[in-house]
Amino acid sequence: MKNIDSNSHVKGTSIYLDDIPVRAGTLYALAYDSSCAHARIKKVDYSTAENYPGVIKIITHKDIPGQNQIGGIFPDEPLLAENDIHFWGMPIALIIAESEYIARKAKKLIKIEVEELPVITDPREAREKGHLIFPPRTFQMGNMDSAWDQCEYILEGRADSNGQEHLYIETQGAYAFPMENGSIRISSSTQGPTAVQKTVARVLGIPMHKIEVDVTRLGGGFGGKEDQATAWAVMVALAAQILNRPVKYAVHRMDDMRMTGKRHPYSSDYKIGLSKDLKIQAYEVTFHQNAGAAADLSPAVMERTLYHATNTYFVPNVKATAYCCKTNLPPNTAFRGFGGPQGMFVIESAIQKAANHIGIKTRDIQAANLLKEKDEFPYGQIVKKCEATNAWYATLEKYNIKELEEEIDSFNKNNVNSKKGLAIMPICFGISFTNTPMNNARALVHIYQDGSVGISTGGVEMGQGLNTKMVQVAMHELSLSSDRIKIETTNTTRVANTSPSAASATADLNGKALEIACAKLRERLLECASNYLNIDLVELNLKDQVLYHNDTKTDLSWDQLVTIALADRVCLTENGHYATPLINFDKSIEKGHPFAYHVYGTAIIAVTLDCIRGRYEFDYVKLVHDFGLSMNYAVDIGQIEGGLVQGIGWMTMEELLYNDNGKLLSNALSTYKIPDIYSVPKIVDIESLNSEGHELAIRKSKAVGEPPLMYGIGAYFAIQNAIKAFNSNYKNSFDAPFTPEKVLMALYS
Repeated sequence: MKNIDSNSHVKGTSIYLDDIPVRAGTLYALAYDSSCAHARIKKVDYSTAENYPGVIKIITHKDIPGQNQIGGIFPDEPLLAENDIHFWGMPIALIIAESEYIARKAKKLIKIEVEELPVITDPREAREKGHLIFPPRTFQMGNMDSAWDQCEYILEGRADSNGQEHLYIETQGAYAFPMENGSIRISSSTQGPTAVQKTVARVLGIPMHKIEVDVTRLGGGFGGKEDQATAWAVMVALAAQILNRPVKYAVHRMDDMRMTGKRHPYSSDYKIGLSKDLKIQAYEVTFHQNAGAAADLSPAVMERTLYHATNTYFVPNVKATAYCCKTNLPPNTAFRGFGGPQGMFVIESAIQKAANHIGIKTRDIQAANLLKEKDEFPYGQIVKKCEATNAWYATLEKYNIKELEEEIDSFNKNNVNSKKGLAIMPICFGISFTNTPMNNARALVHIYQDGSVGISTGGVEMGQGLNTKMVQVAMHELSLSSDRIKIETTNTTRVANTSPSAASATADLNGKALEIACAKLRERLLECASNYLNIDLVELNLKDQVLYHNDTKTDLSWDQLVTIALADRVCLTENGHYATPLINFDKSIEKGHPFAYHVYGTAIIAVTLDCIRGRYEFDYVKLVHDFGLSMNYAVDIGQIEGGLVQGIGWMTMEELLYNDNGKLLSNALSTYKIPDIYSVPKIVDIESLNSEGHELAIRKSKAVGEPPLMYGIGAYFAIQNAIKAFNSNYKNSFDAPFTPEKVLMALYS
């Protein structure tokens, strides 16, 4: 089954937000945003801008009919600033004009007077001053007081990981159309249509049923459009309501980078203790999460960091504490991995430091502590259907780790100014929303009179191949060819109360709901056939668009079955609802069973380092991944490759920089570098783990969106090992990303 969107993508006919034909009378929105990070507004003069030809209106918080509040988890984020500014790029007003060009001209005419206030950009400073979004949380297991007495080796250190710009190809944007009776229809580039609908209703002071949100597809999201797409949709809806005209806002790239939140930077302290036989007996870690100026999704991101603090290892005594620190940066938000990578980076740093101290290979410690069946995670869930050890040894055996290490040792002995390094990165990633109530989905299926089928789900296609997998589910359940099935846009009127497309759970949740709806329709058609032919229902089946009696083909086709059902006035529309069973979590004791299942895998990453210039190239990534029983291997391989390279970029070259005043310095593609064709690994070899899959995964095909990003963490440690081959005095520090500048300094430190 090929990706159903490939054809239109290649032809350039796929519809994105900015491809929607512009309606007559459309106006254009532009935010007037803050040029300082923390201040009190004394006065704003809009008069000259308001009188500029072509400016229709400048909207401020005073024009909002409902609540000036877009906070999702906590109500701590105004749509438009009132008295105070909390970050550089915070929207203060909304300019509505006849063109974007006019709006940009008018923006320069606005004059503002502010009283600047102290700026905090460092999460440790924020914690020290008591600036927290909400109280810290701690996951604990075992007895930390006595655990250290069992340790032969005890090491402490610090690990920092920077943020990451989403850099989706399609920037943020929305287009609102006023409808009759005070209703509004919004086309939004969002991963969370219901979040947009709910927030627009709150700000406009009208019920949700008057807001229709429609999404055809996104040009990438990576989490950056889960929550942060909402503000732009609210802005255009507000303007459309006030002016009763269509309003569009397609955000400029540099505005998008300046005004939106990123992956959360973390600054963490760890203490790790190992026994003489290399078992990790104790692990204590404190995470300082840089949340930015408002909560956004930071509490949930921080929670997943705690869930993944021990990665794929069993540690009997754990204490993991996380602080959600409020700073004067744009509110940071979801990003592929959702806090998991930040937690994994710290324990891998601790293991690397321990290995260096003891004088052994890092993989000796990794292998000695891999999860096994019936082990317990620090959050109370018992490990079931564990593939950690299988993935580890399958990788090392398939790719002959000893031979790879010998090749690297030989190269390093024979080269003075060029060195190679190798690292192994095992992963374990939980699949489900950690907020249990979000783990549900719905689907709507119509069988039309000609036998064609329309399917709607709450999932959003954003390049991950969701549409293709949903069509595959319908094909399988209804025994139809793909040309008989159309997947509709994601629309809050057809499928309401949706969870966002995130957490790698979109295909599972929506696919299961679709499976349920299609199965009901299939059963209904077979009942019609049973009555029509006077044959027992259990003897009938559909296959290749034809009715079968046991294993014998009948004369009844799919189209004839539909005709019979319509003549009998049988309903050929069905809703399916799915809620993930078993999962639960009690925050009062920080214990439960939050994940439907886990995804495992192991990657080997090798790098060649130019020790004169500090530049590096990744020779290969060889990995074995736990796909389960992949329902679309081509789509899943694409997700592995994309996630891997995005993870490598986060660990090596994507350096997010703010100055002390909170201004973004890496604010354009000339100053923010992502991996291109020249910086990806020369070889990416992906092997599927021999696995039976999991019954809570759609058709036992495990989620594949987020887990592969974590393989990229190994790139950091591969570079460190190459540095050590050149500079024996190098002392490991853990400060990602490992840019060529940092590498050069480490080579000669």
